[in-house]
Amino acid sequence: MRSTGKFVRKTVYERKDVERPPLSLNRLLAKAFGVGRWTLRVGRSLPNPIAPGYPPRCCSSIPLPLLNILLIRFLASLFFCVASTALAQNPPPAPTPSIVYSVRDENAIAQYRTDPAVVRAMVDRLVLAVTGQPNTARAWRSLVSPQDKVGIKISAAGGELFTTHRDVVNAVVDGLVAAGHSRNRIIVWDRQLTGIKAAGYRPGAEGYQLRSIEPRDGYDAKAIFSAPSIGKLIWGDLDYVPRRGANPIEADTVNTSTVSHFAKIVSNEVTKIINVPVMSDSSAAGLAGCLYNMTLPNVDNWRRFTQYGMLGASGMAEMYREPVIANKVVLNLMDGLIAAYAGGPESHPNYAVHNATLLASRDPVAIDVIALRRLEDKRIEAKLPPIGRLAAHVQIAGQIGVGNADRIELKSLGR
Repeated sequence: MRSTGKFVRKTVYERKDVERPPLSLNRLLAKAFGVGRWTLRVGRSLPNPIAPGYPPRCCSSIPLPLLNILLIRFLASLFFCVASTALAQNPPPAPTPSIVYSVRDENAIAQYRTDPAVVRAMVDRLVLAVTGQPNTARAWRSLVSPQDKVGIKISAAGGELFTTHRDVVNAVVDGLVAAGHSRNRIIVWDRQLTGIKAAGYRPGAEGYQLRSIEPRDGYDAKAIFSAPSIGKLIWGDLDYVPRRGANPIEADTVNTSTVSHFAKIVSNEVTKIINVPVMSDSSAAGLAGCLYNMTLPNVDNWRRFTQYGMLGASGMAEMYREPVIANKVVLNLMDGLIAAYAGGPESHPNYAVHNATLLASRDPVAIDVIALRRLEDKRIEAKLPPIGRLAAHVQIAGQIGVGNADRIELKSLGR
């Protein structure tokens, strides 16, 4: 194709008329490596036998930047050779697997009613296994000190049958008391406690504090979690603006936010947390396990994390990594006495089975992986679709270092 641009044609023609000097090795290397014309003459100066009147010749002439480049490349090659040899002889150790302890006793539950003595023995065995201590008092003392303000996060969304079982919570509380904690200072909480009485709890008579999160005033304006997903604020969220007297369009704009606030119980009132979720699916987040139990029920403007697929799942995983949660949870104890594999975490008895199992670990991700596998097996038997993609927050939490999603060792303590 012929060009009609005068500048282009002129440039081409002028290049043809330029007399270029011979391309020496020095110029060739400089051209290849993109270095300047400055050189360093290396070697001893010798008389020029061909032209005695001319300057003496030198053994070699190397561009100064090129000399640096060659030296760096040589040292880099030497380093990588040595490193490769060392790695081949001493391969890096495999990542340490996370341990999940499991205890199962068929006598723990029958007709949705638990046996307090059996459940207490199961909880004690798990705590001893996780901590490696010889007795329960020392085991709990290794997790929390008497100076700590201890909270127990339960799941109370399941009403009478699928709330974290009272016998599990009482076993934990009794262990903490044996370790030196005052019973009346221990906080047991969830966002709402609807149906807690039907589940067997006795508010005001348990000796410990049964608390819910107060709408709006229960959230800490200074404990903020920000994520890209936008949520529509509703009454009870800290930043919600009432519509009264406001332009409806403006109100809709005001009542959206990318910010959530942690509950004051989490941010200010407790220093150590025992996380006691149920083994349940979630129609919104796939799995209502350890990660879910410590995140969505503990913040306002939480609905956005269930509405944007992977973006919302990433937000859940990142939220657990916040110090206000990650630095306070010392034990995850999953109540798997009942496994709810569809419609959870609310009560749906048609999609639940007696599982008679408790799981414990310091790693919330590892427990969630085990729970998700078991619920998926139940869903396959019931010919229900898988929930793994909906529960993407579990794998994402493993990828960002919240816990271990790939290398997990399940240790069964039997009966």
